[in-house]
Order: sequence, then structure tokens, then C-alpha cells
Amino acid sequence: MTVLRVRGFKIFKDRHGKQRCYHRATGLSIDTEKNPIGSIEFISECNRVSEKIKQVKPKVGTLGQLIVDYKNSYTFQNLADNTRRDYQRVLQYLKEIEDIPLSKFNPALVVKIRDKTFSTKKRRFANYVKTVLSILFSWGRERGYINFNPAEKIKDIKPSKDAPRANRPWTDEECETILLEAEPHIRLPVAIMMHMAIGPKETFQLLKSAIRNNSINLERSKTKEAVFWRMPERLQQVLNETPTHNCITVCANSFGTPWTISGFNSSWQKFKARLYKEGKIGPHLTLYGLRHTVAKVMREMGYDERTIADALGQKTTQMARHYSRGADLEKKMIPVGAALDAEWNKRRTKVVKP
Repeated sequence: MTVLRVRGFKIFKDRHGKQRCYHRATGLSIDTEKNPIGSIEFISECNRVSEKIKQVKPKVGTLGQLIVDYKNSYTFQNLADNTRRDYQRVLQYLKEIEDIPLSKFNPALVVKIRDKTFSTKKRRFANYVKTVLSILFSWGRERGYINFNPAEKIKDIKPSKDAPRANRPWTDEECETILLEAEPHIRLPVAIMMHMAIGPKETFQLLKSAIRNNSINLERSKTKEAVFWRMPERLQQVLNETPTHNCITVCANSFGTPWTISGFNSSWQKFKARLYKEGKIGPHLTLYGLRHTVAKVMREMGYDERTIADALGQKTTQMARHYSRGADLEKKMIPVGAALDAEWNKRRTKVVKP
């Protein structure tokens, strides 16, 4: 089957199997219902968008010019799709101030932009705007657009004192309830995150080939650190109870196709909302909270911070690893995994009534 490619545009199928198309640099989407992919109308619409973008050139020496050049750079194009989309939302938001000369930017102006964003948006987005500005200015400083990074030392807006803790650890009861109540295609990803302390991205990218000799060995996408676990008993049980599928990934959705993060989040939020409404789980339960859960359990078991960091795949700047990273972790983590597995079973025994 011939795959259509149009320079500057992303063509893909969403989780419903519907074809989508958007302009990579600007995020502008093409209506594929009015302009079916591959048709003359579609090519004409892509050309129209491309020409329109070329005609709108930002002023030299402004934030707008820096944004355009950054988006056309290898640095931006080489980002993961999700990261690029997140950046694009911020860059689109900054379009209102793109005519400000770079020479006018200083820490006070960055704080003003951050605070104004906070007044109309959520705190997290306001902090993210500051972060993306810092990334932009850092890229521009290295290439002579600006002499310094005015956002470099600007602090984030702190949450209010009564704000719930982000990614709080799950209780033992919540862990057991989720695994008992979830359907198999949701239970397996959650069980992997719960017993391996990895995030959704690594979970849905986990290949069947990563499971060998009753062990799981992978690399965290964010830190590039190795993660090694002996297969926990409970995870093996969940894996055995999950319907087989032909995907190369360990996890698959109810259609037998690989999960996408957005697809899983949709199912997860509905499932979680039902359990919360029924009073079976507490509020503010997140998937990333499982990494905090594992760290909390290991700390309660008496493990040192370095071992917990290895379990979570976190980097350190204080020690160099002169030996094979995978070999070192395997030797160290086999007893850790066995002990943590036993601790999970002990906690589960306390929660599940006979």
C-alpha cells in the first residue's frame, strides 16, 4: 500500500481509525472530510496552508522570528511528537506577543508574562510557558539571537498550601481495588506501572522481547537509564490472565492493537471516575503516583536512596558507573525485586479479607 507523504505535514490515523493531517510547524489541521487524503482537494489545501505560512513573516529581531526559526530547526523537529505538540500549544499562545523585540526581554518581563498567564490559565500552564520561553532563549543565545537567557532563573509559581499533593502515592487498598476492578486491557498496564515503577510511555512501548528468563529489562525514555526487575509474582499472574494478542508490545487495548497514551487516558479516566463515585478510591489518583508509591514502599522497607533511584531509573551526578550498567543493576535488583514482591503480597494479604 502506498503511503502518502506531504512535506511539512503529519498524516496519521487516530485511535478511532480516522485519518488526520496537520501542519507540523504551526499545528494547523486539514479537514480530511472536506478534503480526503490523496485527493486533488487535499493537495490544494496543503499548498494553500504552506503558502499562507510563507507569506506571514515575523519581524527581524523579535520573539516571533526566534519562534519561527526554532520550529524550523533540527532541535524542535527531533523532539518526540507529544513534546512537540505540548511546545506548540505554548508557542501558539505566545503569538500575541511575537512582535516584542528580543532586546526588550528581561527577567521582569518574563515574570509579567508568567503572572498574566496565571491570571487567565492554570498554574501548571503558566509555569510551562515560562519553561518553554527559557528553552527558546537558551536556543537563541547559543545562536546569537540574544545575549542572555532572561527566563533562566525565574521560579515556578508554587501551588497553594491547601492544594492536593501532585501524584500522591496510592494506598494499599487503592492498589488492590484497581487491580481487582479493572478490565484486563486496563489492569495489565496499571500492574506494570505499579510493580516496575515506570511511566505510561515506557509501559506502552514495552516490547514482549524485553521479557526474558522471567526478568524485565528496559531503558527509561526520559533519563536513558536502565531499569531491571525480576518478574513479580502478581504481575506474572495479571499477565497470564490477560488475553493474548499479536502486538509486539506487551500491552494492547480491547481491539488487540497497541495502546496510545491518549487512548488509554480516556479509558482510565472513565474507569477511575466510576470507582471514585462509588467511594472505592480517593481523589487525585494518577498513574505517575505509582512511581511515588513504589518509592514510598521501598523507603518504608529501609532501602537507601541510591537503590530507590536505581529502581526508578533515575540518574545521579555523584557516582560514575565503571562497570556494565545492566550487569550491576541485575545483581543489585534481583534481591530488591524479590523483597518488594514479598512486601506487596504481605500488604495485599492485609487488605484482602478472607
